[in-house]
Amino acid sequence: MKEYKMRRGEHLEDRIPDMEATVEEYFGSITSTEEYKGSELYVVDEPDNPVFERIVVGAVQYSGKKDKLGVEFYERDPTELGPDELEAAGEAVSAKNEFLLEATGRDAKARRDSLKRSVEDDPDHDF
Repeated sequence: MKEYKMRRGEHLEDRIPDMEATVEEYFGSITSTEEYKGSELYVVDEPDNPVFERIVVGAVQYSGKKDKLGVEFYERDPTELGPDELEAAGEAVSAKNEFLLEATGRDAKARRDSLKRSVEDDPDHDF
């Protein structure tokens, strides 16, 4: 599960006031929920895009801290995709990036840079 922070001064509930509707708009019907670190996340077991096998997404709440966006994309092996499904791969990447941009206010480069900083700042991480 990857967790994403919002931009400074922004909150997830302000960026996406209706997480359930937004998830369904981007990925398909929510089939269940799943617990992660005490928060209920939405599960899409049959995403609209055939590249995705399953998606788990939602707000991860922390006491005394801003919520983070928790997301896990389960994708099919590209070698198993047929020609029509390979065309959907580009759409899958776009859907992921557009959703993450809407939710976090950060583009792919800013998310990567933030992830690098969090790894560098982690005192328990051995390099």
